[in-house]
Amino acid sequence: MSQQEHSFANPGPAGLGALAIACFLFFALLTGRVTHAAAPILACWLVGGAICQISAGLIELKDHNLAGGNLMLFFGSFFMVTGAVGIFAKTIMAANGVEFDSTIEGWAWLCAFLVLVCLTPCYLKANKIFFWVVILADVAVGALAVTDLKLVNLGAFAGWTLLIVGLGALYLVAAIAINGTFGRQVLPVPAPYSK
Repeated sequence: MSQQEHSFANPGPAGLGALAIACFLFFALLTGRVTHAAAPILACWLVGGAICQISAGLIELKDHNLAGGNLMLFFGSFFMVTGAVGIFAKTIMAANGVEFDSTIEGWAWLCAFLVLVCLTPCYLKANKIFFWVVILADVAVGALAVTDLKLVNLGAFAGWTLLIVGLGALYLVAAIAINGTFGRQVLPVPAPYSK
């Protein structure tokens, strides 16, 4: 997000690549392309994504990228790690006939949605694609919240929204890596809404 030099190479492509993978996997699960029996495998991939996102977040914070570093840490911790642990816990409890109330996750998703909304204005200073990726992530997390709170089932809507987030993240992976490698704009990246 920020234009200052990184003390390491830009970790954005790794963090955004992890986001894209998670979005594609949740798309498959939420739209019924795979059954819930695939959830433990999804959890394994989320663990890998967490490593990328937490590492990227720490590097971004070291380089004084307040919004980017915090967003990567937040996604890595609560979407990836907590998601993976929650999936494993629910799978084990369901297999052993242990009753649990997953509605509690709706409250967590609701708070996660509110945290993302708090961070979203910072992305007016990011390129326009990144801004809209964050907006759509907000929408998807809000849809997951109302679904898990059992207010309205918007799971499929969240899945399709996450697919679009994943595609946007993939474009940013390519643009950041290719443009950075060649030292010029090979793939176009629109300017921010705000300087």
